[in-house]
Formats: sequence, structure tokens, C-alpha cells
Amino acid sequence: MDVLKYWVGIDLGSTTTKAVVLGEDQTVLGRGITNSRSNYDVACAVALGEALINARLALIASTLEAKGFAGRDVEELLARFELLFREQQYRAQLSELGDQLNAQAKRLKVADAVHESVGAIIPQMAEESGALFTPGARRKSDFFRDLAGSRYLALAEEVGREKGASFDVLAGLFDKAILEVENSTQAVGTFDEHGRRALEGLGGDHPELQAAVETVLAVDLQQVASVGTGYGRQRLPFPEAMIRSEILCHGLGAHHMFPGTRTVLDIGGQDTKAIQVDEHGIVTSFQMNDRCAAGCGRYLGYIADEMNLGLHELGPLAGKATRKVRINSTCTVFAGAELRDRLSLGEKREEILAGLHRAIVLRAMSLLARSGGVSEEFTFTGGVAKNSEAVKALHTLIEENYGERTINISPESIYTGALGAALFALHEALKTEGAAA
Repeated sequence: MDVLKYWVGIDLGSTTTKAVVLGEDQTVLGRGITNSRSNYDVACAVALGEALINARLALIASTLEAKGFAGRDVEELLARFELLFREQQYRAQLSELGDQLNAQAKRLKVADAVHESVGAIIPQMAEESGALFTPGARRKSDFFRDLAGSRYLALAEEVGREKGASFDVLAGLFDKAILEVENSTQAVGTFDEHGRRALEGLGGDHPELQAAVETVLAVDLQQVASVGTGYGRQRLPFPEAMIRSEILCHGLGAHHMFPGTRTVLDIGGQDTKAIQVDEHGIVTSFQMNDRCAAGCGRYLGYIADEMNLGLHELGPLAGKATRKVRINSTCTVFAGAELRDRLSLGEKREEILAGLHRAIVLRAMSLLARSGGVSEEFTFTGGVAKNSEAVKALHTLIEENYGERTINISPESIYTGALGAALFALHEALKTEGAAA
């Protein structure tokens, strides 16, 4: 059996937990993400499990390529295989959700109509699952809680009305059951189990893919070491010696992705970090916002909730504005009040959002200035780096204040901290081996 050793970095953020798996040559083998939760052990295990699934999917692709199978047809086949794999994951979690809903309903001794409603909702969700994972299908989220929650609540209202069951009771059951599902690593299943079912879903006319899957399933993935970081790093199930600060990990991770990087801005769910690094990715200075989450991902999430929008819809909607409304505060506490005031004055949603994104970036620019300014090559990381309007505002403000700069944004920017942590794990292991030799 082939053995593939790997090193792990875990970034436990306030909203999401990320994992990166590295090979000995510092190549990223896989990445995984899940929503953070009260059970930190489970959050880490699920994120790592997703990273290892991602690693095996990548190994299947490289195995096929090594055997001469490549091109658009193979890419489409692999994409379809992954969608079928994700559908199997979703179905497994949906089955666990049904079990937990029934257990909660039995414990609370709810009315028969509630039991009947749950018995109708989950099968309908299972029946609809195929449509969620077809090529081109748009999903508002890849997290089970979000994906299943929105459909469950819609069906709870519809089915509950038909059967005479209270919507509030059905919603309350979901709130309790989803916690049990999220805190169960068993519900996610294994690569072997879901991979074989995904192959069945493709039919029996893809022997080259089946052979590649069997080859990859025979690879023994062995974890050597891990390092944790992030907003919740003190609660990580890691020895203290294997925990590194967010600042160090984001600096090293950004430098690894873009070796010319000398300035890093990270806007995450709970905090904003402005970091200066040297030619080795070592932090030379930094500034970080205070404990307030103003201007961070959580603030944007709050605004999205107030406007009844998905978080991913904020940037594109703001991009439609022809003017920017001046926003006085990016404080989460006062966000709702100011938003409602602006709307009552007749301001358009897109113009309010455009002003809001500029205000967030202005706050970050202050941190950058205090950390040492913006060097020629600059890297933007964190979940907010995926927001098109935040990126646009950043480009404008950097050019206004510092002139033309190279601005790097990786599609995998949300994993920067976890990547840095994995690099620390690998470097520490190599240093220990060198000392032993």
C-alpha cells in the first residue's frame, strides 16, 4: 500500500473553521471548511475530513492525468463525480437530521400533526436533493445547516399548514436537531462509502475513473503533525506548543501564495489584521482592530440579515450603485438602526451598500497606515476578499493613497491562516528531523 504523509493547519475562526493539508514538498494536497460551532473538536475534525476528501479528489484527477486521461471531457466527468459525491454527503446528513428531528419530537411529546409533518418534510427534501447537485445548479451555501435549513423552514410552513402543525414547533425542533447533526462526525460519512455510490450514480461506463478511485482508496494518508491558529485558537484541541498566532500564520501563508508579498490585509469574521512581512514571510510589524467586530465579516452578515439577502449578494448589489451613501458607523450594534434610517429617507439599497463597503475598507486603511503603509506588492486575504465591492473599494483607496500597487487576491484566500499553520507544522517537523540527524 502506498503511503502519503501530510501536515495539517487548522484555522478556527469565529464563523468558519478551515483546514489545509500539505505534502512534504509544501504542495497543498487539500482544503476543507465548515461552520464553527460550540464543539471545537468536531469543527476541527469535520474541516480536516473535508480537506482529506479534497485531497483524494485531487489525487484521482492526477492519477487519471498520469494515465493519459485529460481534457474537457475528463474535467466534466470529475466535476460530475464530485457533485454526486456531495449529494451522497447531503443525503447522509439529511437522514441523520430526520432521526434527530424524530428523537426531539418524541422527547418533547409533540402533537401527532408535528410527527406527520416531519415524516413528510425529510423525504421531500431527499427527493429534491438531486436538483441541488446537478451541473450548473446554484446553491446559496455549501454548509449543510444553511442548505437544509432554508428548505426545511419553507416546507415546515407549507406542510405544517396542510397538516395543522405549528410552524414554531417545527422550527424549534430543527434548531435542536441541527445542533446534534453538526456535532456528529458520523453523519458526514467516509470517502469510500460516498465515492462508490457516486460511481454507481455515473453508471458503469467509466472504467478509467473507477480504476483511479480504487487506486486512490488504496493510498494510506498518514498525518505527521498539525498546528492550530485562529480567533478560537485557545480552545483548539492542540498542545500549546502546536498553536501559533493568527498574525504569524496569515503572514507566512500569504507569503507562500505570493512570495513577493510585503503587506497583508486580512478581513475575517471577527477581526481585521494589517501585517508587514519580510522576504521570508516573517512578520515585522502589525496592527489589529480592537475587540469590536465593526467592519468585519460578522458586520456584513448582520447587514445581509437586515436586508434579507445572502452574504454573497451584498457585493454584486453594491456594484450596481451610481453613488455612495456616506456611512457614519460600521458598528454592528448601530448598523440596523442606521440602515433603517437610510432606507426611510429614500436611499437605495445598492447605494447604502456601496457606502458601507467603502466605510469598511476605510477602517482597514487606517490599520494599514499604522502598521507601516502599503508596500509595492500587497495581498488581501480573508472571507471579505471574496466580496467584489470590497475589492473594488480597496483598489480605489490604495491607488488614491499609495499610487499603483500590485494587489494579490487568491481564490483560496480564506485558507491563508490555515495554510500558514500547516507550513509551521511542516517546518517544525523538518527542523526536528534535522536536529535528530
